[in-house]
Amino acid sequence: MPYHAPATDIRFILDHVAGFADVTATDRFAEATPDVTGAILTEAAKMCDEVLAPLQRNGDTHPARLENGVVRTSPGFGDGYRAIADGGWIGMCASENYGGMGLPFSLSVAVNDMMSGACLALQLKPLMAQGQIEALEHHASDAIKDLYMPKLVSGEWSGTMNLTEPQAGSDVGALASKAEPNGDGTYSISGQKIYISWADNDFTENVCHLVLARLPDGVPGTKGISLFLVPKYIPDADGNPGKQNDLRVVSLEHKMGLHGSPTAVMQYDGATGWMVGPEHGGMAAMFTMMNNARVGVSTQGIGAAEGAYQHALAYALDRKQGRAGGSGSIVEHADVRRMLAEMKAEIFAARAISTMCAVSLDMTTATGDATHRARAALLTPIAKSFGSDTGIKVASLGIQVHGGMGVIEETGAAQYVRDVRVTAIYEGTNGIQAMDLVGRKMMDGGEAAQALLDEVQSGADAAKGQFPELAEAVWNASVELSEATDWLVARTDMQDRFAGAVPYQSAFARVLGGHAHLKAALHGDETRQRLARFYITRLLPEVSGLLAQVRAGGVDLLAISPDDLAVA
Repeated sequence: MPYHAPATDIRFILDHVAGFADVTATDRFAEATPDVTGAILTEAAKMCDEVLAPLQRNGDTHPARLENGVVRTSPGFGDGYRAIADGGWIGMCASENYGGMGLPFSLSVAVNDMMSGACLALQLKPLMAQGQIEALEHHASDAIKDLYMPKLVSGEWSGTMNLTEPQAGSDVGALASKAEPNGDGTYSISGQKIYISWADNDFTENVCHLVLARLPDGVPGTKGISLFLVPKYIPDADGNPGKQNDLRVVSLEHKMGLHGSPTAVMQYDGATGWMVGPEHGGMAAMFTMMNNARVGVSTQGIGAAEGAYQHALAYALDRKQGRAGGSGSIVEHADVRRMLAEMKAEIFAARAISTMCAVSLDMTTATGDATHRARAALLTPIAKSFGSDTGIKVASLGIQVHGGMGVIEETGAAQYVRDVRVTAIYEGTNGIQAMDLVGRKMMDGGEAAQALLDEVQSGADAAKGQFPELAEAVWNASVELSEATDWLVARTDMQDRFAGAVPYQSAFARVLGGHAHLKAALHGDETRQRLARFYITRLLPEVSGLLAQVRAGGVDLLAISPDDLAVA
């Protein structure tokens, strides 16, 4: 069965679960009418099905390679990227002043979800450009925006982010890259960066790198970092790519997956760059891009999960086995049915959470309201972690459904696992997301979290008449999570919080998933009701076990010494 973009499921979540109508009711996004939304989802789905999905295997079997200093991309990827660019999908959210559509972020998330399911390695390229567009729109000078934004929006030029260095992984403040003023408004950037996704290609006219570096007077740590735009080719007086800048791709990483996406080591040797944002304000500017990317990574996990699920379902419906009843295919076995149902239920929950987050970000943009901003901030680490965890889990279950054929590369099932695994690591590991959730995001005393849980409980109350057992289960789980939140906020020792951060994050996602499924049962057909019952009765009970880990604190965990962990 070929990939089929889940436009119908996405539209249902927008209309009945995530509150997208609130977004389109604002003056800022009033033009995103139901007809416009439907047309966007339909056209994007068609492109994903017909153009991108056939490239999925090419990226894996014919990886990007470095040839005499030139990055050669996988067969068909250039044409695929051009289809994305020509459809306007790169600049969906960008300002119309620069050629964008000015549409809600929620719709961009929906399209990125479908593209990720079709071909994750290629989807990563427009995702990087979208993040750069947002960072420039918020922080760059008018001159930079006027020159670079139209080219990035059109897809003529592409973008990257350069944070990580060999000696500084998640500790960005330890970076050593330097920026020296040239006296003419430009800077000379020197240093080495690693893990640069889509650092170069052979089908866009220019590649624009956002690079973190330290000015001579920059203090140690993150407060002394500035952000610079460093193009591969320096634009000439007419704004066209001119001479080669002093930067190069040193090598491409040999990765377990995403082979079609070139991940490079980049070297800057006095490359010319332009500052984005204020001096020493690089982290604030880069976080604009990173927060966009974190929601984008959640959709990558969800999209990969969708692709893996569809792949496994097709196999289960086709694979005959003598002991199977009914149709005679393995889908008749209870355990295979369980795995497929779990895959589908998890995808729906993760997609709903990601869309809720996108809606909150849109409402923040449209209204500037602090409540929406706090909710978006709270949901971002949950969406990123649960979306990527779901991708890994569902892709692994996909191999299990295939049985022995799942580990045979020719079936394509293993590619989903290899491709999606990194999503739990890049743009901030899921552990770091959890620490952010229980730390920075709880600096309001848990107010944003409790407000969201109040909505979950109100939703459960509204469903009690039609689905009393399911509603009670969701209500009880949300109350238990609320109590655990109070317990967590009361911990003054951050190690107590951090010890249970990942279980807490997972429990929050579980409760939000139950909330989404319950809303789907209220507004959907019998199929959605059956799926909701599966999730709420079989997966939601995990909340109690997860929160038991949260309330255990950190004493027993930290009592396990490095010597205790040593191999005997």
